[in-house]
Amino acid sequence: MENKELAKQFRAPAFPGSYFLSFEGIEGAGKSTQIVKVRDYLESVGFRVLVLREPGGTSFGEKLRQAILNSTSPIHPIAELHLFASSRAQLLTEVTLKELETPNTVIIYDRYLDSTLAYQGKARGLGFETILRTHLSFPLTLVPHLTFYLRIPADLSLTRQKMRNAPKDYFEKQGQNFYQNLVDGYDEAAELFNERIITLNGNQSVDKVFEDILAPLNALILDQNKRPEN
Repeated sequence: MENKELAKQFRAPAFPGSYFLSFEGIEGAGKSTQIVKVRDYLESVGFRVLVLREPGGTSFGEKLRQAILNSTSPIHPIAELHLFASSRAQLLTEVTLKELETPNTVIIYDRYLDSTLAYQGKARGLGFETILRTHLSFPLTLVPHLTFYLRIPADLSLTRQKMRNAPKDYFEKQGQNFYQNLVDGYDEAAELFNERIITLNGNQSVDKVFEDILAPLNALILDQNKRPEN
């Protein structure tokens, strides 16, 4: 089965009035900043918002996060894939699906399936088919209603990481070739899931990126006669 056919097996959760969003991008793309701005905006128009990170978000997931990001020895790509998928399945069942049952709820993920496609599928060489097939069992077949991909070049990512001058985790220690593969992987994921993934120029001002997010976001949550009451 081709990747396009596999991609058709994935669906957004159906909870009327509640929404699932994700933010993607390489290190330094500005995800954290935009997540805060989107959270504040959504709360201002009456939504209940939960921000979750991957891997993590549950006790089980946070332990896996520490095991991966603090690893001082190489982790096999297949092991990486299954660790991320395990954390994802737990977060979906323990938190996300339960919380979305409450009307006017928005769940925002900092990374999701598309990170796995880029990191393990492209940069680690497993291929998209392997990633998608690993996710064909529910609840891993769930995807966000919208994904905002903040795209920046690999060299800008490395420059911004140097400016931070923060300790590097397991993935941040990789070189420029790895980051270029990540950009290529995200681009391919955006093409594969082009109805869900909104590609944004992350090399713009914070306010301009947020402005570019608002149009598709409002089209999803406010233009469907489901505006929450303040």
